[in-house]
Amino acid sequence: MAKKNNSNVSGLVLFAKQPDRTSFQSLSIIKKSLETSKVGHTGTLDSFAQGLLVVCVGNLTRLASHITAFDKSYEAVIKFGSETDTLDFTGHVTKHANLPTLENLLKSLKKFSGQIGQTPPVFSALKIDGERASDLIRKGKNVELQKRAITIHSSQIVEIKFDDNLLYDFSNLELNQDNLKKYVSYVKIKFDVSKGTYIRCLARDIAIDCNSCAHLIGLLRTKVGCFSLEDSVGNNFLNDFSINSVIKQVEESKMNVLQFDKNISENKKLIQKDSNMDIVSSEIKKKILQMNPSIATACGLKPVFIKDEFEKDFSNGKFLKSKMFLQSEFENIKYSVFNSNQRFLGVIQHIDNKFLYEYVIPQ
Repeated sequence: MAKKNNSNVSGLVLFAKQPDRTSFQSLSIIKKSLETSKVGHTGTLDSFAQGLLVVCVGNLTRLASHITAFDKSYEAVIKFGSETDTLDFTGHVTKHANLPTLENLLKSLKKFSGQIGQTPPVFSALKIDGERASDLIRKGKNVELQKRAITIHSSQIVEIKFDDNLLYDFSNLELNQDNLKKYVSYVKIKFDVSKGTYIRCLARDIAIDCNSCAHLIGLLRTKVGCFSLEDSVGNNFLNDFSINSVIKQVEESKMNVLQFDKNISENKKLIQKDSNMDIVSSEIKKKILQMNPSIATACGLKPVFIKDEFEKDFSNGKFLKSKMFLQSEFENIKYSVFNSNQRFLGVIQHIDNKFLYEYVIPQ
């Protein structure tokens, strides 16, 4: 018997993606839990990465492109001295170099601030003439991607591991000459960045500036706009993200590209056998966020209320006038529209004293 598709469910799910699972597989868990096929995430995470996915469900899938544009926060564990073709630990090593000193690393980090140009990784979902760059590379074709403007709002070293194998909480590390001259093997850094920033490439470029090379061995997304990983479903099942824990996880997995792909292909079975998924499924049903003025504000859509007598006109796409709304003054921005019962009706844009429909929620 075919499963019922619950077309009435709509909202946002803050979901903690597990490592070794694709973003698509994470969506499958939500689809199954809410019995709906209408879901969409707001920014892919690499299969090896973990952390926050903001998932739009039902009618709110129309918000996906809007939320995708939000700034994001990450924690990254970077290994210096080697670079891979994928710029993460799942790839083949293509380059070796000397380790950077802490002094050089600190100098380089200062350069990667504000708006900069970044060349995306060739192993990515970016499309060239309708085909993924990563697929073209695997076919043996040459791929050249142009630099794109991104913004690094902040970067902060959290942990550091020197070549003597000693690990330090960076906030407690004295920056004397002895420590500044030490060679860095691993570093954990917090980044606050704009949409479209590849942390893998940031690690690559910082290492190059240090006259070294590097690749990611761990990535954790902690925020999307004002949505936080701490509030997500399943975050208590995520792996510990200290440098030593990440190193141990990579070593235990013994992942190369073939093993990693095999794990992904078999992941559906792993998910079904994972007892934690029953708990996560129950949480999804309880914690799905319904669209209300507070959530709309969090999504960067200022709420506006339509008068009761004009609600039907709005739903039917009639010409919009300021008299239809409770407020009289409008900025040149996008607004979320609610009725007097705080039911979400759609999104409009106000430009130069004119109202434009973005979309209307079917009633």
